[in-house]
Amino acid sequence: MSEWGKGFWAMIGVCLTWGLSPLFYHQLADVAVIEVLAHRTLWSLVLFLGILGWQGRLGEFRRTLFGPFLPRLAFAATVISINWGIFIWAVQAGYVVESSLGYYIFPLIAVVMGLVFFGEKLLAAQGVAVLIAALAVILLTWGLGVAPWISLSLAISFALYGVVKKSLPVGPVLSVACEVAILAPLALGWLLAQKAGIMPAALAHPVSFGTDMQMSLLLAASGVITAVPLVMFSYASRRVEMSTLGLMLYLNPTLQFLCAVLVFGENFTRWHMIAFAMIWLALAIYSASALIGQRAEARRNA
Repeated sequence: MSEWGKGFWAMIGVCLTWGLSPLFYHQLADVAVIEVLAHRTLWSLVLFLGILGWQGRLGEFRRTLFGPFLPRLAFAATVISINWGIFIWAVQAGYVVESSLGYYIFPLIAVVMGLVFFGEKLLAAQGVAVLIAALAVILLTWGLGVAPWISLSLAISFALYGVVKKSLPVGPVLSVACEVAILAPLALGWLLAQKAGIMPAALAHPVSFGTDMQMSLLLAASGVITAVPLVMFSYASRRVEMSTLGLMLYLNPTLQFLCAVLVFGENFTRWHMIAFAMIWLALAIYSASALIGQRAEARRNA
Protein backbone atom coordinates (compact mmCIF):
# COMPACT_ATOMS: atom_id res chain seq x y z
CA MET A 1 0.00 0.00 0.00
CA SER A 2 1.26 3.50 -0.84
CA GLU A 3 2.06 6.06 1.85
CA TRP A 4 -0.95 8.09 0.69
CA GLY A 5 -3.16 5.02 1.04
CA LYS A 6 -1.89 4.36 4.55
CA GLY A 7 -2.61 7.95 5.50
CA PHE A 8 -6.07 7.79 3.91
CA TRP A 9 -7.11 4.69 5.86
CA ALA A 10 -5.62 6.11 9.06
CA MET A 11 -7.83 9.16 8.58
CA ILE A 12 -10.86 6.94 8.00
CA GLY A 13 -10.07 5.35 11.37
CA VAL A 14 -9.88 8.79 12.98
CA CYS A 15 -13.25 9.88 11.57
CA LEU A 16 -14.93 6.61 12.53
CA THR A 17 -13.62 6.87 16.10
CA TRP A 18 -14.66 10.48 16.54
CA GLY A 19 -17.96 10.08 14.68
CA LEU A 20 -19.04 7.00 16.63
CA SER A 21 -17.75 8.26 19.99
CA PRO A 22 -21.31 9.19 21.11
CA LEU A 23 -22.02 5.45 21.26
CA PHE A 24 -19.11 5.09 23.68
CA TYR A 25 -19.91 8.06 25.91
CA HIS A 26 -23.58 7.09 26.00
CA GLN A 27 -22.47 4.01 27.95
CA LEU A 28 -21.15 6.39 30.62
CA ALA A 29 -24.43 8.29 31.02
CA ASP A 30 -24.62 7.46 34.74
CA VAL A 31 -21.12 8.79 35.47
CA ALA A 32 -20.62 12.45 36.39
CA VAL A 33 -19.32 14.46 33.44
CA ILE A 34 -16.32 15.75 35.40
CA GLU A 35 -15.37 12.23 36.47
CA VAL A 36 -15.46 11.11 32.83
CA LEU A 37 -13.40 14.15 31.84
CA ALA A 38 -10.89 13.51 34.63
CA HIS A 39 -10.38 9.89 33.62
CA ARG A 40 -10.17 10.85 29.96
CA THR A 41 -7.37 13.26 30.88
CA LEU A 42 -5.42 10.92 33.16
CA TRP A 43 -5.59 7.81 30.98
CA SER A 44 -4.71 9.89 27.91
CA LEU A 45 -1.61 11.11 29.76
CA VAL A 46 -0.62 7.54 30.63
CA LEU A 47 -0.93 6.48 26.99
CA PHE A 48 0.87 9.55 25.63
CA LEU A 49 3.75 9.09 28.08
CA GLY A 50 3.99 5.47 26.94
CA ILE A 51 4.14 6.55 23.29
CA LEU A 52 6.70 9.29 23.94
CA GLY A 53 8.76 6.93 26.10
CA TRP A 54 8.76 4.34 23.31
CA GLN A 55 9.90 7.06 20.90
CA GLY A 56 12.59 8.23 23.31
CA ARG A 57 11.06 11.72 23.54
CA LEU A 58 10.38 12.09 27.28
CA GLY A 59 13.19 14.64 27.56
CA GLU A 60 11.63 16.66 24.75
CA PHE A 61 8.28 16.38 26.53
CA ARG A 62 9.72 17.83 29.76
CA ARG A 63 11.47 20.67 27.93
CA THR A 64 8.29 21.58 26.04
CA LEU A 65 6.06 21.37 29.10
CA PHE A 66 8.24 23.70 31.18
CA GLY A 67 9.44 25.84 28.28
CA PRO A 68 8.36 29.19 26.87
CA PHE A 69 5.18 27.76 25.30
CA LEU A 70 3.61 26.88 28.67
CA PRO A 71 1.06 29.78 28.69
CA ARG A 72 -0.21 28.85 25.21
CA LEU A 73 -0.29 25.17 26.10
CA ALA A 74 -2.27 26.00 29.25
CA PHE A 75 -4.79 28.01 27.23
CA ALA A 76 -5.09 25.18 24.70
CA ALA A 77 -5.61 22.73 27.56
CA THR A 78 -8.36 24.93 29.00
CA VAL A 79 -10.36 25.33 25.79
CA ILE A 80 -10.05 21.68 24.73
CA SER A 81 -11.17 20.51 28.20
CA ILE A 82 -14.20 22.81 27.88
CA ASN A 83 -14.87 21.31 24.44
CA TRP A 84 -14.55 17.75 25.75
CA GLY A 85 -16.76 18.48 28.76
CA ILE A 86 -19.55 20.06 26.69
CA PHE A 87 -19.44 17.16 24.22
CA ILE A 88 -19.64 14.51 26.97
CA TRP A 89 -22.51 16.37 28.65
CA ALA A 90 -24.33 16.74 25.31
CA VAL A 91 -24.14 12.98 24.71
CA GLN A 92 -25.32 12.16 28.23
CA ALA A 93 -28.15 14.70 28.10
CA GLY A 94 -29.41 13.67 24.64
CA TYR A 95 -28.18 16.59 22.55
CA VAL A 96 -26.02 14.77 19.99
CA VAL A 97 -27.89 16.48 17.10
CA GLU A 98 -26.71 19.82 18.49
CA SER A 99 -23.17 18.55 18.99
CA SER A 100 -22.99 17.31 15.41
CA LEU A 101 -24.20 20.72 14.21
CA GLY A 102 -21.37 22.31 16.17
CA TYR A 103 -18.73 20.29 14.33
CA TYR A 104 -20.37 21.12 11.01
CA ILE A 105 -20.20 24.82 11.90
CA PHE A 106 -16.58 24.60 13.09
CA PRO A 107 -14.84 24.96 9.65
CA LEU A 108 -16.82 28.13 8.97
CA ILE A 109 -16.03 29.56 12.41
CA ALA A 110 -12.39 28.71 11.71
CA VAL A 111 -12.53 30.89 8.58
CA VAL A 112 -13.66 33.83 10.70
CA MET A 113 -10.95 33.10 13.29
CA GLY A 114 -8.34 33.13 10.53
CA LEU A 115 -9.62 36.51 9.39
CA VAL A 116 -9.60 37.99 12.91
CA PHE A 117 -6.38 36.54 14.37
CA PHE A 118 -4.15 35.94 11.35
CA GLY A 119 -5.36 38.51 8.83
CA GLU A 120 -6.20 35.78 6.33
CA LYS A 121 -8.14 36.91 3.28
CA LEU A 122 -11.77 35.90 3.01
CA LEU A 123 -12.67 34.82 -0.50
CA ALA A 124 -16.07 35.85 -1.84
CA ALA A 125 -17.36 32.26 -1.81
CA GLN A 126 -16.12 31.77 1.75
CA GLY A 127 -17.91 34.95 2.79
CA VAL A 128 -21.14 33.62 1.26
CA ALA A 129 -20.65 30.30 3.11
CA VAL A 130 -20.14 32.03 6.46
CA LEU A 131 -23.18 34.23 5.85
CA ILE A 132 -25.38 31.20 5.05
CA ALA A 133 -24.14 29.46 8.21
CA ALA A 134 -24.90 32.55 10.30
CA LEU A 135 -28.40 32.74 8.82
CA ALA A 136 -28.90 29.04 9.61
CA VAL A 137 -28.02 29.65 13.28
CA ILE A 138 -30.33 32.69 13.43
CA LEU A 139 -33.16 30.70 11.83
CA LEU A 140 -32.66 27.79 14.23
CA THR A 141 -32.63 30.19 17.19
CA TRP A 142 -35.88 31.79 16.02
CA GLY A 143 -37.55 28.46 15.26
CA LEU A 144 -36.61 26.75 18.54
CA GLY A 145 -36.94 29.87 20.65
CA VAL A 146 -33.44 29.42 22.05
CA ALA A 147 -29.94 29.80 20.63
CA PRO A 148 -28.08 26.54 19.83
CA TRP A 149 -25.59 27.17 22.63
CA ILE A 150 -24.20 23.64 22.58
CA SER A 151 -23.39 23.84 18.88
CA LEU A 152 -21.89 27.31 19.12
CA SER A 153 -19.86 26.48 22.24
CA LEU A 154 -18.37 23.37 20.64
CA ALA A 155 -17.58 25.17 17.38
CA ILE A 156 -16.05 28.26 19.02
CA SER A 157 -14.01 26.36 21.64
CA PHE A 158 -12.59 24.01 19.00
CA ALA A 159 -11.84 26.95 16.69
CA LEU A 160 -10.02 28.77 19.51
CA TYR A 161 -8.07 25.57 20.13
CA GLY A 162 -7.13 25.58 16.45
CA VAL A 163 -5.96 29.20 16.70
CA VAL A 164 -3.58 28.33 19.54
CA LYS A 165 -2.33 25.16 17.84
CA LYS A 166 -1.62 27.08 14.63
CA SER A 167 0.76 29.36 16.50
CA LEU A 168 2.50 26.57 18.43
CA PRO A 169 5.69 25.19 16.83
CA VAL A 170 5.10 21.85 18.57
CA GLY A 171 3.96 18.59 16.99
CA PRO A 172 0.41 17.35 17.67
CA VAL A 173 1.31 14.32 19.82
CA LEU A 174 3.78 16.26 21.96
CA SER A 175 1.49 19.27 22.38
CA VAL A 176 -1.57 17.22 23.38
CA ALA A 177 0.59 15.23 25.81
CA CYS A 178 1.63 18.53 27.41
CA GLU A 179 -1.97 19.72 27.50
CA VAL A 180 -3.26 16.66 29.36
CA ALA A 181 -0.22 16.86 31.67
CA ILE A 182 -1.27 20.41 32.60
CA LEU A 183 -4.81 19.21 33.30
CA ALA A 184 -3.72 16.05 35.15
CA PRO A 185 -3.21 17.60 38.64
CA LEU A 186 -6.70 19.12 38.49
CA ALA A 187 -8.18 15.83 37.30
CA LEU A 188 -6.41 13.82 39.99
CA GLY A 189 -7.33 16.33 42.69
CA TRP A 190 -10.97 16.17 41.67
CA LEU A 191 -11.04 12.37 41.78
CA LEU A 192 -9.33 12.26 45.19
CA ALA A 193 -11.75 14.84 46.61
CA GLN A 194 -14.67 12.92 45.13
CA LYS A 195 -13.38 9.68 46.65
CA ALA A 196 -12.87 11.33 50.04
CA GLY A 197 -16.41 12.75 49.97
CA ILE A 198 -15.31 16.33 50.55
CA MET A 199 -16.99 17.81 47.49
CA PRO A 200 -19.65 20.54 47.89
CA ALA A 201 -23.15 19.09 48.01
CA ALA A 202 -24.03 20.57 44.61
CA LEU A 203 -21.09 18.73 43.01
CA ALA A 204 -21.18 15.51 45.01
CA HIS A 205 -21.66 12.35 42.94
CA PRO A 206 -20.96 8.69 43.69
CA VAL A 207 -17.56 7.49 42.46
CA SER A 208 -17.95 5.10 39.52
CA PHE A 209 -14.38 3.97 38.91
CA GLY A 210 -13.53 0.87 40.94
CA THR A 211 -17.12 0.04 41.86
CA ASP A 212 -18.00 -1.78 38.65
CA MET A 213 -15.57 -3.64 36.37
CA GLN A 214 -17.30 -2.70 33.10
CA MET A 215 -17.61 0.96 34.04
CA SER A 216 -13.98 1.10 35.18
CA LEU A 217 -12.77 -0.40 31.90
CA LEU A 218 -14.87 2.08 29.93
CA LEU A 219 -13.42 5.01 31.87
CA ALA A 220 -9.88 3.72 31.25
CA ALA A 221 -10.71 3.21 27.57
CA SER A 222 -11.67 6.89 27.28
CA GLY A 223 -7.95 7.62 27.25
CA VAL A 224 -7.46 5.25 24.33
CA ILE A 225 -10.18 6.80 22.18
CA THR A 226 -8.72 10.23 22.97
CA ALA A 227 -5.04 9.54 22.34
CA VAL A 228 -5.04 6.99 19.52
CA PRO A 229 -7.07 9.05 16.99
CA LEU A 230 -4.78 12.05 17.59
CA VAL A 231 -1.72 9.90 16.85
CA MET A 232 -3.45 8.53 13.74
CA PHE A 233 -4.38 12.06 12.66
CA SER A 234 -0.76 13.12 13.01
CA TYR A 235 0.25 10.10 10.90
CA ALA A 236 -2.36 10.89 8.22
CA SER A 237 -1.58 14.61 8.06
CA ARG A 238 1.98 13.84 6.96
CA ARG A 239 0.81 11.64 4.07
CA VAL A 240 -2.47 13.12 2.79
CA GLU A 241 -3.02 16.62 1.42
CA MET A 242 -4.90 18.99 3.74
CA SER A 243 -7.77 19.54 1.31
CA THR A 244 -8.54 15.81 1.42
CA LEU A 245 -8.24 15.72 5.20
CA GLY A 246 -10.59 18.69 5.53
CA LEU A 247 -13.28 17.03 3.43
CA MET A 248 -12.87 13.70 5.22
CA LEU A 249 -13.40 15.39 8.60
CA TYR A 250 -17.03 16.04 7.66
CA LEU A 251 -17.53 12.30 8.17
CA ASN A 252 -17.21 12.93 11.92
CA PRO A 253 -20.32 15.14 12.43
CA THR A 254 -22.22 13.09 9.82
CA LEU A 255 -21.75 9.93 11.89
CA GLN A 256 -22.61 11.83 15.06
CA PHE A 257 -25.80 13.03 13.43
CA LEU A 258 -26.72 9.49 12.30
CA CYS A 259 -26.08 8.19 15.83
CA ALA A 260 -28.35 10.88 17.26
CA VAL A 261 -31.28 10.28 14.92
CA LEU A 262 -31.06 6.56 14.10
CA VAL A 263 -29.65 5.12 17.35
CA PHE A 264 -30.66 7.51 20.12
CA GLY A 265 -33.92 8.61 18.49
CA GLU A 266 -33.34 12.29 19.23
CA ASN A 267 -35.88 14.82 18.06
CA PHE A 268 -35.04 16.28 14.64
CA THR A 269 -37.47 19.13 14.00
CA ARG A 270 -38.19 20.87 10.71
CA TRP A 271 -36.13 23.79 12.03
CA HIS A 272 -33.17 21.46 12.48
CA MET A 273 -33.80 20.13 8.96
CA ILE A 274 -33.75 23.60 7.42
CA ALA A 275 -30.69 24.69 9.42
CA PHE A 276 -28.75 21.53 8.58
CA ALA A 277 -29.59 21.91 4.90
CA MET A 278 -28.25 25.47 4.97
CA ILE A 279 -25.09 24.39 6.81
CA TRP A 280 -24.49 21.58 4.29
CA LEU A 281 -24.93 24.10 1.46
CA ALA A 282 -22.47 26.46 3.15
CA LEU A 283 -19.95 23.64 3.57
CA ALA A 284 -20.34 22.63 -0.08
CA ILE A 285 -19.62 26.22 -1.19
CA TYR A 286 -16.69 26.50 1.24
CA SER A 287 -15.17 23.16 0.18
CA ALA A 288 -15.54 23.87 -3.54
CA SER A 289 -13.93 27.28 -3.07
CA ALA A 290 -11.02 25.77 -1.12
CA LEU A 291 -10.42 23.06 -3.73
CA ILE A 292 -10.52 25.54 -6.62
CA GLY A 293 -8.14 27.85 -4.78
CA GLN A 294 -5.66 25.07 -4.03
CA ARG A 295 -5.69 23.83 -7.61
CA ALA A 296 -5.10 27.37 -8.91
CA GLU A 297 -2.16 27.78 -6.51
CA ALA A 298 -0.75 24.42 -7.59
CA ARG A 299 -0.89 25.51 -11.24
CA ARG A 300 0.89 28.79 -10.39
CA ASN A 301 3.64 26.95 -8.56
CA ALA A 302 4.04 24.29 -11.27
